[in-house]
Amino acid sequence: MSTVSTVNGGISFWYADQGTSPAREPLPGDTTADVCIVGGGYTGLWTAYYLKKAVPFLNITVLEAKFCGYGASGRNGGWLYNGIAGRDRYAKLHGHDAAVRLQQAMNETVDEVVRVAAEENIDADIHRGGVLEVAYTPAQLARLKDFHSVEIAFGETDRVLRGARETCERVNVTGAVGSTWTPHGARLHPVKLVKGLAATVEALGVTIHESTPVTEIEPKHAHTPYGTVRAPYVLRCTEGFTANLKGQRRTWLPMNSSMIVTEPLPQSVWDTIGWDGRETLGDMAHAYMYAQRTADDRIALGGRGVPYRFGSATDNDGRTRPATVEALREILVRFFPTTAGARIDHAWSGVLGVPRDWCATVALDRSTGLGWAGGYVGSGVATANLAARTLRDLIQQDSGQSGPTELTELPWVGHKVRRWEPEPFRWIGVHGMYAAYRAADRRELTSPRAGTDPVAKIADRLAGRH
Repeated sequence: MSTVSTVNGGISFWYADQGTSPAREPLPGDTTADVCIVGGGYTGLWTAYYLKKAVPFLNITVLEAKFCGYGASGRNGGWLYNGIAGRDRYAKLHGHDAAVRLQQAMNETVDEVVRVAAEENIDADIHRGGVLEVAYTPAQLARLKDFHSVEIAFGETDRVLRGARETCERVNVTGAVGSTWTPHGARLHPVKLVKGLAATVEALGVTIHESTPVTEIEPKHAHTPYGTVRAPYVLRCTEGFTANLKGQRRTWLPMNSSMIVTEPLPQSVWDTIGWDGRETLGDMAHAYMYAQRTADDRIALGGRGVPYRFGSATDNDGRTRPATVEALREILVRFFPTTAGARIDHAWSGVLGVPRDWCATVALDRSTGLGWAGGYVGSGVATANLAARTLRDLIQQDSGQSGPTELTELPWVGHKVRRWEPEPFRWIGVHGMYAAYRAADRRELTSPRAGTDPVAKIADRLAGRH
C-alpha cells in the first residue's frame, strides 16, 4: 500500500487532530518564584497542579522549551495504565512488600487521573477498558503466563488470563493464542489531556512560559537565553529531553518510539476485529507494539523504529523513516488483516527517557532544592501523575508543612543510578540490543519452542533490563 498520502511528522497526529494552543509568552527576563518547574509535559504540569492545589499562595513558574506537550506527553500512545519501570528491581533492593506498595500506588494512579480529569472538566476521550496484552507464538504465551503470575504476586488479583477463543472474542488478533487483561488501564487522547492540564494550572494561577529552553539547572537557578529564574526549588521534569541540559547528556537515554494511525475504519472492519471494549492493546514480543482504538474509530499503533540517535540527539518535528512506517503497517495488518486496504493518515516519532537500570525514579535533594522525576521508559502517562504527587509531598515535607507520607516512603523515591556509557558505546549497545530483539522475535514467529529465544535473554542481561 502506498504511504504517499501519509502525513509524516508535524509533532503527532494528536496535535494535527487538535491543533496547538495560542503561544504563551517566553520568559521576559530574570525573575523569582517559590518553585520553578522545568518542562511543560505531564510531569511538570501535574506537579504544578498538585502543588498549587495544596498551597494556593505558592508562586510557581513552568518553563517549556517549545510548547506544553511538545515532547512525549503529546506524542505517546494514550495508554493510561498501571505499569511502572523498575518494579522488579525495587523488589530486589527494598523487598517484595515495598514493591507491592508501589504497584498499588500505580493502580490507584489510574483512578486518580480519571478523577481529576472529570473534576476539572478535561475531556480527554478517556475510556476505561483496561489493558489487554496478547501472545501469538508459543514463546510469547510462556512469557505471558509468567508475566500474569508475577502481576498477581504483586497484588493484582483482579487480573484475568484468557485463552485463544476468549481473547479473540474480545479483540480478534489473528493468531492470538492467549492474553492477560487488567482493569487498571484506560485509553485517552494525549493532547486533549495535556492541553486541559495546562489550561487548568493557568486558571489556578501558575505562570507558564513557552519557547523558553532551559540550558542549565543549578541549585536555586534555572538558566535560559532570556534570563534566569531563581527559586528555592527547581524541579527537572524533562524526561527524554533531559540530555539537552548542560551536564545531563548521559543521565537518561532518549529512546525513540514511532507511531502510525489509520483513517477512521468502517463498521465492516470493526465487525471483524471486535474491540468493543476499547482496551489498550499490547503484545509480548521483545520489540513490543502498543495500540488503541481511538474515539473516532481509528487504530493508533506504535513500536520501535530507529531506537536511538547518536549523541543522545532528539528530533524536532517527529518525522519518521518510511521503513519504520512500513514496519508498523506490517504489524497492523498481521494483527488485523482486514486493515490491509486502510489508509495510514499520519506517522510520527518521539523520545522517552531511559535510565541505565531501566528504573523510573522521583527525588528531591534537600540540601540543594533540586528535584527530578522521570525515566518512565514508556509508562509515563500514569507514572507522571504519581511522580507529581510525590514531588508535592517531598517539597511539603522539606518545607516543614508536613511529615513523611505514604508516597514519600515508596521505594522509587531517591533512587540513584549510574550514567550511560559515553559514545560510541551507548549507540552500539542500544542498536545491538534492538537488533537482537528483532531477530529473536523473527525466530520465535516460526519456532514451536515455548522458551524465550536465548539471544533475547542475553540482550536483557547486557542492557540491564528488569
